[in-house]
Amino acid sequence: MDFRITGLDPAPFLPLYGRSDAALQADNIVRVRIEAPHMAPDRIELRDAEPGETVLLLNHEYLDHGPYRGRHAIYVREGAEQAFDAVNRVPDCMVRRLMSLRAFDAQGMMVDADVAEGAALEPLIERLLMRSDVRFVQAHHARRGCYAARIERA
Repeated sequence: MDFRITGLDPAPFLPLYGRSDAALQADNIVRVRIEAPHMAPDRIELRDAEPGETVLLLNHEYLDHGPYRGRHAIYVREGAEQAFDAVNRVPDCMVRRLMSLRAFDAQGMMVDADVAEGAALEPLIERLLMRSDVRFVQAHHARRGCYAARIERA
């Protein structure tokens, strides 16, 4: 089964790029300078920010309705303008991490979930999307619980 993984729409984050640290802090956002590889996976481009780049650490509502409504911290690479959108390709920032996949139906109810190392995600994605009641799957970084990406049938 073909699947599609998408990053977040950059539009809501564009006004934050370049703001002063004080202005960001007033909105509970922290600018972080990346010092080491694989330190911060960006949720727009779905890639790890490189050393020397900056990311914004902020709270994001990844599901806005129902009993599974949720918010958590995410990283957004400052300057990211093109959302990841690929069919049958798991981005490297997910492949190198333990991921939690949560399958939701059309009413926003979680109907299945599982955890897998990133290299084993494709069979899990396919298993979840084979269910006729699954409308979309959310990927979360299992260790920290942060939202990672949306997965749908292609």
